Amino acid sequence: MTDALSRTPLYEWHLRHGARMVPFAGWEMPVQYTGILEEHRATRTAAGLFDVSHMGEALVSGPQAVEFLDQVATNRLADLAVGRARYTLLCAPDGGVVDDIIVYRTGPQAFLLCLNAGNTPGDVAWLQSQAAKFDCVFRDASADYAQLALQGPHAVEIAMRLAPATVRLTDVPRFSFVEIVLSGTSILASRTGYTGEDGFEFYLPPDQASAFADALLKAGADLGLKPCGLGARDSLRLEAGLPLYGHEISREISPLQAGLGWAVKLDKPGGFIGRDVLAAEAAAQPARRVVFFILDDRRMARADMVISANGKPAGKVLSGTLSPVLNQPIGSALVERGALDSGAMLTVDIRGAAIPLRLAKPPLHKPA
Repeated sequence: MTDALSRTPLYEWHLRHGARMVPFAGWEMPVQYTGILEEHRATRTAAGLFDVSHMGEALVSGPQAVEFLDQVATNRLADLAVGRARYTLLCAPDGGVVDDIIVYRTGPQAFLLCLNAGNTPGDVAWLQSQAAKFDCVFRDASADYAQLALQGPHAVEIAMRLAPATVRLTDVPRFSFVEIVLSGTSILASRTGYTGEDGFEFYLPPDQASAFADALLKAGADLGLKPCGLGARDSLRLEAGLPLYGHEISREISPLQAGLGWAVKLDKPGGFIGRDVLAAEAAAQPARRVVFFILDDRRMARADMVISANGKPAGKVLSGTLSPVLNQPIGSALVERGALDSGAMLTVDIRGAAIPLRLAKPPLHKPA
């Protein structure tokens, strides 16, 4: 490992639990503990615990905090209630995606932003430049937070075991959050996640992250809770059909091409950065679309492999892996709209073999 890599507050914790560490987005992160397949299946059937402290955080406050965020975000934030969170995208003037983030409204004029790890430095610089046009304060607060994700069918039950008797975490709706004390630690507990399962993402002080992770593992030991690494996180999110920046969304793949039009409010008062380009794209219909697929083959499609329609190049693979639930290769691809609309046979070129794509609507691991 290089000294240039950053480490989360849970680095030593990972080593104690047998994690294999790898470089990821400038961080030294656990890719797996006991194995990707086992950790993936544990999250789908019981619960998984993920260190996501590499994600960035920013705080926005002030009289024009809402106006600033509505100008940079594609989704509508003015009507976001205190205690609620909302997924949105940040777009460049040309409609390309700068990042996809979650915005939490912590007060009438106060917000917490969760940023993607590899994008955090660029996001912070860009958001600061935009915030300077408004009467608000923007601050990079990444160093103030550790973040843990508890995901799976038993996740809420495990979290409840650490909550005071007066707190019912089962009553916290999806994309809502509460600020509470769990196992002696002040935490923002958000009913969100990146696996397609129920659960929470916990924001907490960095110096209390290891003790809280231990408390969670102890509370969930009899329910099958396992520590999970980046490998399982990626296969889980792909099964669920959730985008990963640099793959299903990027500066070259717009939100509309990615199928995220539900998070793009073109009629939002005042508009937003990139709105006019996206409105024109919506009117003409995107020339390309992100699709998800299953392969009835043992060979896996990998990023940038060529997608063909009736033998002619029509796109490329964006993500590919093995679904531990289906025990089949799955993936996503960016395909020309004409090829999709024509009903042409789509194939992926895997080392000279044309393997048919079976298009499927996420979540890929559940029956259609």
